[in-house]
Amino acid sequence: MDVGLPGHVARHIVATPTPEILAHLTGTLTVPGTWLKLCAPAESVTPSLPPEWSVQEQEYMMTTASLPRITPKAPAGYTLAVTTRAGVTVARLLTAAGEVAARGQFAVAGRAAVVDQVETAAEHRRRGLGTVVMNAVAAAAVSRGARTGVLVATAAGQALYETLGWTLHTPMTAAVLT
Repeated sequence: MDVGLPGHVARHIVATPTPEILAHLTGTLTVPGTWLKLCAPAESVTPSLPPEWSVQEQEYMMTTASLPRITPKAPAGYTLAVTTRAGVTVARLLTAAGEVAARGQFAVAGRAAVVDQVETAAEHRRRGLGTVVMNAVAAAAVSRGARTGVLVATAAGQALYETLGWTLHTPMTAAVLT
């Protein structure tokens, strides 16, 4: 999928990263900033990656069999904005000055919401904003026909998602072509 961010041009998700598949991908993908998201722990895929592919910190694919139907409410001092463009819905918590304090986005694929880029600005952490964003994402996804969810979490994010009822599906290894 095209991502279009600086240093993150495209992303390829590989459900079963065999040495043969990795040899094919790393032999044909040539654009720096291309990422591989591999459904496997780092120790099982790193030996199959050429040196120009930089392995990142371990990530975790998480799923939920039932998206919650909680009506999100912005905490005092924040405004919740949910917008959709080109099939991607973004939930943002904005400060009174209009700055993004927390955000998350998703797209629906069949009956699943694929959640991505959930983050809270450092100066706004530990205020429950991630929970509000995830509830807003879930509510919007359910309204668009999604029932289940999938996301890839960092180690820090994994704890939040577990408190919201998401479960670990598999470790993920991210590698980027430098």
